[in-house]
Amino acid sequence: MLSSGSARSLAAVLAVGVALAWWLTSPQRIDVGGLPDHEADPVAGERMFWAGGCASCHASPVNGKRAKGDNKLLLGGGEELDTDYGVFRVPNISTHAEDGIGEWTLLEFVNAMQRGVSPDGRHYYPSFPYTSYARMPVEDVMDLKAFLDTLPPVAGRVAAHSLGFPWSLRRGVGVWKRRYLDTDPVMRAAEPTTLAGRGRLLVEGAGHCGECHTPRDRFGGLRRERWLAGAPNPEGKGRVPNITPGGKTISQWSAADIAYYLESGFTPEFDTVGGSMVAVQENMARLSDEDRQAIVAYLKALPALE
Repeated sequence: MLSSGSARSLAAVLAVGVALAWWLTSPQRIDVGGLPDHEADPVAGERMFWAGGCASCHASPVNGKRAKGDNKLLLGGGEELDTDYGVFRVPNISTHAEDGIGEWTLLEFVNAMQRGVSPDGRHYYPSFPYTSYARMPVEDVMDLKAFLDTLPPVAGRVAAHSLGFPWSLRRGVGVWKRRYLDTDPVMRAAEPTTLAGRGRLLVEGAGHCGECHTPRDRFGGLRRERWLAGAPNPEGKGRVPNITPGGKTISQWSAADIAYYLESGFTPEFDTVGGSMVAVQENMARLSDEDRQAIVAYLKALPALE
């Protein structure tokens, strides 16, 4: 039996442990002083919308199929992502006041996008690629909000995720973020003023290309030392290709070949884009030639990984 002094010591240790765990798992937010003096531009925000592929996940399926045309702007969510951790359901991000994000403030939107924190202070799971969006210039995020605000409301709230233990303990994501939520660029040598640097902002940030093309460690974090060097297909079959200059296919493509592929969906061999890359290519086609050239310049400047 513990003496009264030992009991008090144990209680103190437990209290410190609980306080430490609470701190480690607590959400980290951007405060209002962290927002720049920037007049948000919805036209620039539309560029971010397509670069980020928002419609690819958040547009409501039509008759069980991926939305096309103007339906891509109906962001009622509903897609399901079946993963090793459970089923993640993509939420409604339309301007609907109750079911979507129509009542969110700009600061709440920025914190969701760049810190993975909901307006009510909960962690978002990293199936929402905020670890990539954290590397976007905050002005681009503000512009994106301005564009989303122009889109129509869509009624209907999506069901909650279905996750097993311990992944269902959302608070634990806070510890994961302390390890993997990093705002520093992966390829530091690509200065933003260069073409490759502008491509870096699109590839590493809004485009979140690393989320599929980079392998993950056992905790689900991206292995930066294998950045864009290919990974298991998150949809379960095959692999997502290596898109560094060391990749078997892309190493044989010229810069013009890659840019044309992103614009048209055709490879130099006159094959067509397939699988989940179809939606990505359709989004890339809506960007400017200059944006696509910047993406290519970034990819060509990467270390060649095999």
